Amino acid sequence: MNDKFKQHTVYKNSANKRVPGTTTITGELDWNTRVLCDWNNRKGLEGIDTKKFVDDKADIGTLAHLMVTNQLQGIKTTTDDYSANQIKAALNSVKSFDAWAKGKKIEPILIEKPLVSDIYNFGGTMDIYARVDGLLELIDLKTGKGIYDEMLIQVGGGYDTLLTEHGYSTNKVRILNIPRADSEKFLVHEIENLKECKDIFFNCLQIYQQHKIIRKELAW
Repeated sequence: MNDKFKQHTVYKNSANKRVPGTTTITGELDWNTRVLCDWNNRKGLEGIDTKKFVDDKADIGTLAHLMVTNQLQGIKTTTDDYSANQIKAALNSVKSFDAWAKGKKIEPILIEKPLVSDIYNFGGTMDIYARVDGLLELIDLKTGKGIYDEMLIQVGGGYDTLLTEHGYSTNKVRILNIPRADSEKFLVHEIENLKECKDIFFNCLQIYQQHKIIRKELAW
């Protein structure tokens, strides 16, 4: 099945109990709600169907991720289920990744590998864990207008914790924003404050678990 139509990954621990994913957990932060509300309002006033707009951008992001991760594994990407405009935009993202990767020796170790924590009961799927010029790196790909604070918590807090629990160390944890269009910026951000990211992530995890109890009380 093409990745475009795949369901979200369901994470289960070793006891076969379903656990939340990292993005669900960091969703408790809700840091960007006002920005999204303003954006939705602005697009609506412009007469744009925001659901279709977001779905289109999400498909481009899915294809861009697939192209990059397949390329690293020497796999050919099937694009039959995407429009010409989506393919063009995704190729623009790949071009940005290739520009960053040029001259680097990248040896993939884990690519799009789902991992689950039995200690903390959550799961996540990081894009790339590889040896880059001799250093072990966790690399997360983003396709959008920029890198936002919640992303640091997701990657530096959640994904790096999962790697550590499964016996993988990291020398660098970074986010690459690989733009879909010229109006977006190519950005490389190496996360420095990993301890703070983990502290916030585990606070979110606690809030998520407590929030779940409250939802049950209200029968949501």
